[in-house]
Amino acid sequence: MLVLGIETSCDETGIAVYDTVRGLLAQEVHTQAAMHADYGGVVPELASRDHIRRTLPLVECVLARAGVGLADLDAVAYTEGPGLAGALLVGASIAASLAYGLGVPAIGIHHLEGHLLSPLLSARPPAFPFVALLVSGGHTQLMRVEGVGAYALLGETADDAAGEAFDKTAQLLGLGYPGGPALAALADRGRPGRFKLPRPVIASGDLDFSFSGLKTAVATVVRGRALDDAARADLAAEFQEAIVDVLVAKSRAALATTGERRLVVAGGVGANRRLRERLDAAARADGFETFYPELDLCTDNGAMIALAGALRLAAPSAGRRGYAFTVRPRWDLADLPPA
Repeated sequence: MLVLGIETSCDETGIAVYDTVRGLLAQEVHTQAAMHADYGGVVPELASRDHIRRTLPLVECVLARAGVGLADLDAVAYTEGPGLAGALLVGASIAASLAYGLGVPAIGIHHLEGHLLSPLLSARPPAFPFVALLVSGGHTQLMRVEGVGAYALLGETADDAAGEAFDKTAQLLGLGYPGGPALAALADRGRPGRFKLPRPVIASGDLDFSFSGLKTAVATVVRGRALDDAARADLAAEFQEAIVDVLVAKSRAALATTGERRLVVAGGVGANRRLRERLDAAARADGFETFYPELDLCTDNGAMIALAGALRLAAPSAGRRGYAFTVRPRWDLADLPPA
């Protein structure tokens, strides 16, 4: 089965072609980061307009790179939600139109399901079941994953997601938008410990997160004082270490609670080098395995949507889908039907 994946949930246009026999054939991701940088965050209307400009040219590019044509496709998968309504509508309408014209199924995919399943595209895919740590700009969650469509929420953030906290703290340190990667690079030049930041709810006894207070603690340090380059690097290092401490502690607790021995890490923050180092060290100490998608599959991408579409369509419960579509800007993963 040859599936085209279209991802337009926020500020990346991701297109990919996935073959159930040969694997991922080609993918392209266009990021709008430079366009939104002047505004300090994503402007929904600009994001939607850029998806309109980019999606079809990227489809043509990816099909050419994969060495296939539109007529070879067996299905078109697209991100149905959650995300920005206008951005989602661009991908959904294009996907439904292409599928209708080709006479193949169109299938809407939950964005977070795509992230949860993305490590299956790696050279070393995990087996089910596993615990998944989903860490991105919009979500920080721990899930128990028994199979495609079988997800149990273990814990989530009460406020800011880890990636959101990275971006907001980067702005406090004058790093601009998007700030997560810039803050991580700055942290590599600093040493944690000079500034004392909290590890929010690390000992709460549950698997939930909270990062807004950590961002506020950074703002308190920054307010009213001039930080030189060394101090900014040390503050960035302490902030990153605080985030990582909490993520590692909660992940270890989730594995202990469920009895699982496999941890999958997905989402943009999953590319953070320090997080991977600390989780790998914990895995060696505790005797569990860690699995990560390749770095180019950590951020939003069409490959994870194409894969999820292929797995959904291959499930015994899959039926012929029509071409009427909707989008779900807010969509709880718990409301996703089983495969």
